[in-house]
Amino acid sequence: MPSVSMTVNGKPVSGEVEGRTLLVQFLREHLGLTGTHVGCDTTQCGACTVHVNGEAVKSCTFLALMAEGAEISTVEGLANGEELHPMQEAFRQNHGLQCGFCTPGMIMSGVALANRNGAPSEHEVREWLEGNLCRCTGYHNIVKSIMAGARAMSGQS
Repeated sequence: MPSVSMTVNGKPVSGEVEGRTLLVQFLREHLGLTGTHVGCDTTQCGACTVHVNGEAVKSCTFLALMAEGAEISTVEGLANGEELHPMQEAFRQNHGLQCGFCTPGMIMSGVALANRNGAPSEHEVREWLEGNLCRCTGYHNIVKSIMAGARAMSGQS
């Protein structure tokens, strides 16, 4: 069986995987990082979004072996101990979640957008989130949360 090595949330990890093992499976089943959710297995919902070398990637169709040597960030790696990441805090303050299933993917997508654009417009946020589905909230508070999180990440009020 092939082995894969990568850095996940700042820590080097490795493991033996079948060639067909998806990154989301490796994260959840091999590393116990269950914050990355599996919703559709077809890249439609975005619940499995993680960052691979700084880019938002849907891990349900990304093979673990493709992440060889990569830097992976998951929702578990955002907080600094008990201190929430600014995007996580913005979701908390702006009621950007309801059932919470889509939240990790929304947060990771929001961080990726904020890293590209520290002050996205509502239209830009909505366009960016076209690949993320929420069946509960209607997106208004999610959009508000991402806009507030982006401002906080860029040092704006």
